[in-house]
Amino acid sequence: MKTMKIVRLGVIIFLYKAFVSGFVEESSCTPGFESELLVFKVHRDHLHQGKRLERVIFNTCDGRTRPLFQSSDEWFDVDTDGTVTLKRQVTLHEGHKVFSVHAWDSSGKKHTVSVRVERVHHHEDHHMDMVMNISSPQMESHSDDLVLMFPKSSMGLKRAKREAKGGWVIPPFNVLENSRGPFPIKLVQIKSDYSLEAQMQYSLTGEGADLEPNGTFTIERLSGNLFVTRALDRETKASYRLVVHATGVDVNIGDKPLEIIVNVLDQNDNYPNFTQNPFNGNVPGAAEIGHEFMTVTATDADDPNTENGVISYSIVKQDPELPNPNMFEINSVTGGIRVNSSGLDKEKCSKYTLTVVATDMEGKGYSTTGTAVITVTDSNDNAPQFEQTSHTVSVPENKVGAVVAKLAVTDEDEEGSPAWSTKYQIISGDKGGFFNVSTGPSRLEGIITTVKPLDFEKNKQYNLSVIVENDDPFVGGLATSTATVMVNVEDVNEPPEFNPKEKIIYKPEDSPIDTELVSYTATDPDTGTPQKIMYKIGNDPEGWLSVNQDTGLIKVKKLMDRESSSVKDGKYRAIILAVDDDGDAPATGTGTLIIELEDSSNSFCLQ
Repeated sequence: MKTMKIVRLGVIIFLYKAFVSGFVEESSCTPGFESELLVFKVHRDHLHQGKRLERVIFNTCDGRTRPLFQSSDEWFDVDTDGTVTLKRQVTLHEGHKVFSVHAWDSSGKKHTVSVRVERVHHHEDHHMDMVMNISSPQMESHSDDLVLMFPKSSMGLKRAKREAKGGWVIPPFNVLENSRGPFPIKLVQIKSDYSLEAQMQYSLTGEGADLEPNGTFTIERLSGNLFVTRALDRETKASYRLVVHATGVDVNIGDKPLEIIVNVLDQNDNYPNFTQNPFNGNVPGAAEIGHEFMTVTATDADDPNTENGVISYSIVKQDPELPNPNMFEINSVTGGIRVNSSGLDKEKCSKYTLTVVATDMEGKGYSTTGTAVITVTDSNDNAPQFEQTSHTVSVPENKVGAVVAKLAVTDEDEEGSPAWSTKYQIISGDKGGFFNVSTGPSRLEGIITTVKPLDFEKNKQYNLSVIVENDDPFVGGLATSTATVMVNVEDVNEPPEFNPKEKIIYKPEDSPIDTELVSYTATDPDTGTPQKIMYKIGNDPEGWLSVNQDTGLIKVKKLMDRESSSVKDGKYRAIILAVDDDGDAPATGTGTLIIELEDSSNSFCLQ
């Protein structure tokens, strides 16, 4: 009998080595689900669309192919990896719902497992604080007597995923955070298949065992019972990676290290927190309904992949409630605040304060209150208006830069804003471009000036149309205010004009006295009121000339001399004046007579 026992132990060791080395495949593996019933536990009756539940695990025995899953309930979908997801919102009216999941193996055989989705309450006893993944192939039960066996080919178990370092990886344990104990709480008993032949001892390493936070998990050396020693906090650490070692007490045998992942399941134990308070935003007074202009945000330390960390936003109060209490609405998912009603007007209400609430569990959990302060910015919803829309003015001709008119306006928009500041434009009546309009220093005044000399004799009157606008475009169909400016050009006594301005004649220097040189006359541009012109000598350096005051005939008064110092390059210059007979404001025009003197000696030689 003792000999048989030794032989049997040797065979087990050989098969173990062959299995670990990858030379022996499991021969007794049967494709199928790991359990006839899977229980998925949830914490509320209303499950939202897209919520991911647990996984159903189907062993294909080859470790390579993936089965085809199908749910018997159209409200549930099963991904290719076995994850069960809600296709639409589901309500557990009786606290649970049961359906089936089908899978087909490589030979085409159909397999079925029952799935029960069951609600549990947070206040139930600590046994409910541990939620096990029942579909894990190594878990033979989900009671206090749960035993986890090391994967062994010699026992005919289905293969588990081999870790890169040569150990074994099993589906993770899920443990609910914030358990109230009493501690320690037993999670599972871990056994080596060698325990059937020899006494085994177990040890635990990894996070929460011999690494920080040390001592959170312990294992009894001889029984393999795995315990958690204190309440877990998902927000501090969401998962633990543990490694179980099994070796013989008196025999040099042992299993490959078994890696266990403990995921800490979230409870709703954190309130949402606004990222700032208050939030400040600006909205134009002319913003249209639906215009989103600011966003409030809150965070939640709970698991964002569960309802505990899903925040819903709402507005619970608006101050002031003008012109109605629902001027704004908030996107419950994103926190974006948008205009919900018309009637925003900075001139009537420039600021709103909203009380905003962020609630986790999609609006059914813990709530936090924050504030959003909204400033209504001015929109150009008031057109500037001319205080006077008709003007008649007079402007003297020939004057550039003359102020023609100052046009005052009013504007009800915010003083100093681009919606209040004005600009002007002449839209008709100035084809020649004689006028300019600019904004005065007060920003509420248009000033018209002349940029070219006006000519009474050509155009005695201008009828200008001027419009006023703002620096900001108008909002909506606002009418533009227009002013009419009638500009009468005043006639000014203009001086006579010589034509040409400089007149050149050629005369010998010895021309006798009283010799008629030239008639040099001017015309009066004041065609409307012709005036008599008198001529005078303005500048005659040597006194050689005389002029007839009535006709402008110029004669030699004194013999001319080409060698005179007043003659430059043979040219003698004299200034002739033409004065009109306007008694009140006589005007004088000037002309220049240039006499090119011929040398008398040259004349003698030519004879």
